Amino acid sequence: MPYIKTTTNVSIDEIKLSNIKSKMGEAIRLMGKTEEWLMLEFNDNAKMYFKGDSTNPVVFIDVRVLGSVNNSNEMTAKLSEIIGEELGVPSSQIYIAYQGI
Repeated sequence: MPYIKTTTNVSIDEIKLSNIKSKMGEAIRLMGKTEEWLMLEFNDNAKMYFKGDSTNPVVFIDVRVLGSVNNSNEMTAKLSEIIGEELGVPSSQIYIAYQGI
């Protein structure tokens, strides 16, 4: 079961949340997984600092998959694209961690 937790200091409205959910459901295929077992968690309006600053938008995405992590470079590009499109956060302000469990 893939699990993706997105934490950000940006507010995510219901429309953006739905868009991100759908796009992540498609993106998980890059890792050989399906949306059927995908679990997502979103934490918005978090108190986050990056480079000692809390005024710029920032996102941390924690991706966990059963087994080994495959295609993380492609997945990173896709997740960064999704967050950029939906939340306006530049890729330089997005950190993505992967863990195979």
